[in-house]
Amino acid sequence: MKVGDRIRMALRSFLQIEPANSQTFHIQEVLDWQGNAIKNRLWYRGDASELNDFYHQVGDRSTHMFWASVPTRGLEVRKIHTGIPKEIIETLSGLVVADMNDFDFPEAEKQDLWETIAKENRLRTLVTRALNGCMVVGDGAFKVSLDPEVSQLPILEWVDGDRVEFEQRRGRVREVVFTSHYPGGYALREHYGFGYVKYHLFHGETEVPVTALEATAQLQDVAFDPSFSLAVPFHIKESSKWPGRGQSFFEGKTDSFDALDEAWSQWVHAMRDVRPKTYIPSSLIPRDEETGRLLRPNAFDNQFIAAGDNVAEGGKNEITIQQAEFYAEQYNATYMTALDLALQGLISPSTLGIDTKKLDNAEAQREKEKTTLYTRQNLIDALTDALRQLVDVTFKAYATMTGGTLEDTEVDISFGEYANPSFEAVVETLSNPNTPMSIQAKVNELWGDAKDETWKAEEVKRIKAEQGLVELEEPSVGTAFGGANSEGQGRPEGVSNVLEGVPEAVEGGQ
Repeated sequence: MKVGDRIRMALRSFLQIEPANSQTFHIQEVLDWQGNAIKNRLWYRGDASELNDFYHQVGDRSTHMFWASVPTRGLEVRKIHTGIPKEIIETLSGLVVADMNDFDFPEAEKQDLWETIAKENRLRTLVTRALNGCMVVGDGAFKVSLDPEVSQLPILEWVDGDRVEFEQRRGRVREVVFTSHYPGGYALREHYGFGYVKYHLFHGETEVPVTALEATAQLQDVAFDPSFSLAVPFHIKESSKWPGRGQSFFEGKTDSFDALDEAWSQWVHAMRDVRPKTYIPSSLIPRDEETGRLLRPNAFDNQFIAAGDNVAEGGKNEITIQQAEFYAEQYNATYMTALDLALQGLISPSTLGIDTKKLDNAEAQREKEKTTLYTRQNLIDALTDALRQLVDVTFKAYATMTGGTLEDTEVDISFGEYANPSFEAVVETLSNPNTPMSIQAKVNELWGDAKDETWKAEEVKRIKAEQGLVELEEPSVGTAFGGANSEGQGRPEGVSNVLEGVPEAVEGGQ
């Protein structure tokens, strides 16, 4: 055995690695799905008193948070909510819905019908509620209802995830359960599955007939074609804590929102502490003209502190004003750091109008909007798939309602661009002859969805004509040299055949 082998054998015998003992960790969640949804909804509502009450009831594990802390008596601090979470959600949903174009259908009949359905159901408002609900709660579902007493068309509704349950099988949603609460402790559970809608009314934990409540007395179970369901689930992100559910945009951000509120509240508190303080000698305090009594200071227009008279030799009674130094730059740096952490990964500060320099050019502005562009694209991708399913289900519901034929519906849903260059900048770029694009590609890039395909085709022809690029029809083989075509025609008069007079055969190869 060689020396190296002996060394390796000795090391192998010496290093005896034992596997780690298995351990059990007990981690208790502070909130379940419903509690987490309530917490996120309170952050979206933006009421400081509601946040304060909620975190005081959560438990001891959140006492270190700003909203759960209880100030010492006599040292109370004003707790201020900045409202940033609500601004994030509403700004993102506004960017998507504002750029949503009209839906395009291959058939004109479906186009007219959908426009009527969308107008009656206020589609843009419905989509806005759906986006807000998904970003705040995490998920939800569209519900298509048929009620001839209300409308002769399908009724589209949106229900947030805190009132929706999903029954899944092998990762696919097979049934959606909507829960509605009524006065008196009643709860209606609507089961929307493939080919059926079933209603169950509960009073507390006991199921009672739907006729027990006047508001639900007319509801009846419905059965239809099992190829589709009248509920369309919708979520943007997959939850990492609750499998099968969507994830809120506030997940992992509530601590940052709490720190942001604390930074701003501390700033306001410090600003109050450094207010100017006016010290007035007793002999100089204003007195009442009628009674001669000293006037009490007014907190709004006459705030001062009474001081004793200066009785020292050579002393003078003077009014003095003192004010502590306010470190505004340090407070501003703390606030901006907390704000960056709160917005990180969700939206760009410039989108909310924060720290946007007016001297920046268009390219610099678009660079600042990159985070917003990424988030907006994720919203559009998820929303487009959900809306296509909603359109298909809506037409199938209408066909079921009117006794028509069930068929799949294809629809084209497009969105406009955001933070794109100005029209003048695009024209300047595309007019450069060195731009490696064809005329047709330049026209499509310039006008996009603003013009239809017919107009853009005519525009391409006009540009080519102005540049002297005229397309001619390619001549056929039979008429290339004036020869007759297959019908023996095609030779113009006065044109002789170039081959006339040429011997059929030249002897000697000449």
